Amino acid sequence: MARANYYITPITAILSPGRCIFCLPHFTVWQNKIRVGSSLTSLPLRFPTRSLTRLCSNSMNHITCDAADEAANSQKDAGKGEKPEDVVVQYVVLRRDLIETWPLGSVVTQGCHASVSAIWSNKEDPHTLQYCSPENIDSMHKVTLEVKGEAQILNLSKKLTAGGIAHKLWIEQPENIPTCLATKPYPKSVVSLFFKKLKLCK
Repeated sequence: MARANYYITPITAILSPGRCIFCLPHFTVWQNKIRVGSSLTSLPLRFPTRSLTRLCSNSMNHITCDAADEAANSQKDAGKGEKPEDVVVQYVVLRRDLIETWPLGSVVTQGCHASVSAIWSNKEDPHTLQYCSPENIDSMHKVTLEVKGEAQILNLSKKLTAGGIAHKLWIEQPENIPTCLATKPYPKSVVSLFFKKLKLCK
């Protein structure tokens, strides 16, 4: 069988009955097969130039899609290694028995007292400065929880003190009643374990 020569600008393909050599960046043809990237495609021994051109075009599109997919997957994998930001939060704990017997406004006031006192007493603390910075002042995070009564609020305060967690146990005067407590701002991961058994105040 006669050897057929195909000239495709800017490439040249030489096809023979048992052997093909095809030169083009990213393309290799050998033994009637064309390899484009990682894909291997069989070639007929005789085909028109337009078929080769179409094959190359389709193969290049395949490579482009594969590259885009690999880039997206690489970005996704990189994102998996990133840890979410540890938000700085202040915990406030109220007494359920006072919520049920005092005016609501009075109980809210107690929580405000404890919160402001805890922040002001630790105003030079790096987390407090971050919590009250101009960038964060309009997006503060607080978690308001509740305990059953006086014995529980006192016990919680002792546990926080033993754990080195700075907080303010508010004692209402002149009644001398421990009404609530508030921590200084902390990264949530540092203090959340101390409050995991408490209920949200509703």
